[in-house]
Amino acid sequence: MYVMNNRERKFQEQFPIKQTIENRRNFLTKTGLLAISGLSITTAISSCGAQKGGDEDVTTNEDLMREHGVLKRILLIYDEACSRLSSGKDLNIALVGQSASLIKNFVEDYHEKLEEDHLFPRFEKAGQMVDLTKTLRIQHQKGRLLTQRILVNTKKTNLTSDDKNMLVQDMQAFVRMYSPHEAREDTVLFPALHKLISKHEYDALGEDFEKKEKEQFGGDGFDMAVDKVSQIEKGLNIYDLNLFTPKV
Repeated sequence: MYVMNNRERKFQEQFPIKQTIENRRNFLTKTGLLAISGLSITTAISSCGAQKGGDEDVTTNEDLMREHGVLKRILLIYDEACSRLSSGKDLNIALVGQSASLIKNFVEDYHEKLEEDHLFPRFEKAGQMVDLTKTLRIQHQKGRLLTQRILVNTKKTNLTSDDKNMLVQDMQAFVRMYSPHEAREDTVLFPALHKLISKHEYDALGEDFEKKEKEQFGGDGFDMAVDKVSQIEKGLNIYDLNLFTPKV
């Protein structure tokens, strides 16, 4: 049996690790975690932490930026639709309409509403990035106009050549505007939020966003949006990521 020397004994008296482990062991035993066969204390403690945080532990910026990921995938859908319409290839217009509806319901009526109600006012009140938030607000308005026109055209039974040309122009204008729009928010506006507000307010903002998301969509709106955009991609046969790998 190992016997501690004087130095180790003094260290143990100052930092009672054994007692700490014993306390954790008692806690885990009472909560039933150690009842699982073969479960070590380290694994049990890690499991306890994972249950506390889990997939719900998403920061404010991460939440906003992953929603931008949904937007980016729809921009790629618009690109594909424009290419097919311009070249005369077959295109299920209903899939474009579904994409525009997702833009309206998830991006414009939810994501952008959060930005306009909770992010932009904070910067404007502080007198920071006012020109940027002004431009972002204007682009939100222009985007909604484009989305409305896209929805109107995709609901038509028989698209004329002029209808198709207008649809292509509107989708191209939307892609051209929103690619730099979301990039500027991701690299300039969102990172600056950390310096603008306290950590407590930042965390509270994330919790508020999560609450509003569940209220508006009846669950995880992000997961629902990802499922929907995946279905549209599969309908266009562009879901496989390997299709975008260049043959070089």
